[in-house]
Amino acid sequence: MLVDKFDFELPEDRIALRPARPRDAARMLVVRPDGHASNLQDETVRDLPAFLQAGDAIVFNNTRVIPAQLEGIRDRSGATAQIGLTLHMRLSPSAWKAFARGAKKLKTGDRVHFGHGENACLAGSLDGTITSKGEAGEVQVEFDLSGSALDEALVSVGHVPLPPYIALRRGDDESDRQDYQTLYAKEDGAVAAPTAGLHFTEELMDAIEQRGVSIHYLTLHVGAGTFLPVKVEDTADHRMHEERGVITLDTCKKLNDCRKRGGRIVAVGTTSLRLLESAANDSGELQPFNAATDIFITPGYKFRAVDLLMTNFHLPRSTLFMLVSAFSGLETMKSAYSHAIDAGYRFYSYGDACLLYPRS
Repeated sequence: MLVDKFDFELPEDRIALRPARPRDAARMLVVRPDGHASNLQDETVRDLPAFLQAGDAIVFNNTRVIPAQLEGIRDRSGATAQIGLTLHMRLSPSAWKAFARGAKKLKTGDRVHFGHGENACLAGSLDGTITSKGEAGEVQVEFDLSGSALDEALVSVGHVPLPPYIALRRGDDESDRQDYQTLYAKEDGAVAAPTAGLHFTEELMDAIEQRGVSIHYLTLHVGAGTFLPVKVEDTADHRMHEERGVITLDTCKKLNDCRKRGGRIVAVGTTSLRLLESAANDSGELQPFNAATDIFITPGYKFRAVDLLMTNFHLPRSTLFMLVSAFSGLETMKSAYSHAIDAGYRFYSYGDACLLYPRS
């Protein structure tokens, strides 16, 4: 399909720079396919339990965002240059793939020093070596530290990797370290938050359980590739970056049993949906998964594992808007987004949510 089909005009003042407080006070647009009597319904996130049924299963992505934005100095025989790295996939205890700002200034074998700037102490520094360069500014970096020692150093010298549409308007601050993390974040490794999950509070989680809905977790480490623009004219030519995910045997069994009993699987976020669909076989049965996925979902895709999707409002021409258009229908989603813009909904990572029903 032509990427132009997924374009729309978004006023700049609809981009949320801070989250709603409390988190579940965000608005939620309930979207049913065109032709339904109540196609669009304005609610709030804390109303979500009313749309769930006893016996349903709700699935969250428990990845935890790490301070993956690094600013450093490339030193090549005394010749220095400013370099920025956004880590996006861990390759080993000491190695990461990253997108480099200033990639043209880098070559294989270069040393980069992070955290050595003004007011930095020895404990707040980190060094690494560029071991390879790829396309579109991607590099691989081997750090001098490994495992938990590297993780501690990243906390010390790294910054929260806010999405470009926020970072271009303001710098990150201490509140982002909490705001850009879900309540249930557990597994370190994401460089972008699974943003639909940012709306959940302890009170909302309790209300969901009281509704008779079971709560489950999987892990998909969201990469910076989620922010990359689609530069091709046809979706068939776009290549997704891989993200590593895990669904355990126990979780698969419980979700498969839910479906057999007539319950629905409700995915919180496109990341949860993508991993569930990656782990499902042709009949929709979930299989344990521990690998990387580059699944790219566009209209025409047959969904096998997800019955409802809660997600945020996404960028025009983005792979995520393509995914929700596949789930609920392109015309339905264009109509929903037009309504959301006119009604003052807040867009993107810190913005409002929508609850999507699948197209017939």
